[in-house]
Amino acid sequence: MKEKKIDAIEVWKELDALAPRLGLSVIDRTVYLHLLRLTHVEGRRRLRFSILGIAPHLGLSGGPVREAVRRLMDKGALRLIERSNIGHLVEVRLPGEVRAPRARRTGAGDTFASLSSSGANLDEVDFLRTGALRQAIHVREGGVCFYCLRRTPSRAHCLDHVVPLVESGSNSYRNLVSCCMGCNSEKRGHAATDFLRRLYREGRLSKEDLSARLLAVQLLAAGKLRPSVFPEEHGGNDPGNDPGKELRKLRPGGLSVGLSSNLAADGRARRPALE
Repeated sequence: MKEKKIDAIEVWKELDALAPRLGLSVIDRTVYLHLLRLTHVEGRRRLRFSILGIAPHLGLSGGPVREAVRRLMDKGALRLIERSNIGHLVEVRLPGEVRAPRARRTGAGDTFASLSSSGANLDEVDFLRTGALRQAIHVREGGVCFYCLRRTPSRAHCLDHVVPLVESGSNSYRNLVSCCMGCNSEKRGHAATDFLRRLYREGRLSKEDLSARLLAVQLLAAGKLRPSVFPEEHGGNDPGNDPGKELRKLRPGGLSVGLSSNLAADGRARRPALE
């Protein structure tokens, strides 16, 4: 049965009110409007689509679109009905149908505690499964892009697969990094090491930066850059067991890049001091 015709002006007004309430970014709104056009404007509520299928129509790469779709699902603007190898089947809700945000039933602490109590193997955890797990990857990188080392605001970062999914990459912490949207778009399906060397050739990384980033890729794959998700990793008694120690070795002066003294005037992290 076809949906009744919508009032475009009313929908636009409702979206203007909804966006700040849900904290939608510009990319979130762009993706949401595109999906609204493909559904309710066409008289239907459901749509099957692929991330790589709609990304070119929006002038974006797959990474930011994938993150936006995930956030829209988390916030209730989209309801996932089915996910398969031919794409997502979703119900697109009108702005007026999206409920006000409620307190999260499971916070980051609860998510991490449940992993610990269940004896989960960190290597088998899907770090795209919940917002808390995705945030753990962003926190691990300390607010800078894994690739170009520029300071990255929370609304302008995304997660990138070091080894692309199409090449059998996983959602493990060993294969996910936090990066700026620019690097996510430029890297696409290229190998991380090749992309880092390209940044060096373009003068966006120094020789020291390149060496540190290549080492970081090796440490990541070896499981040395573990995000802090278990209680004992949030200030445990043994300083020698600090999961972020290896990563901080690749950071300016061995300190957190969140400190302003470690950032250059252009917002880029200073060159790492390798130990």
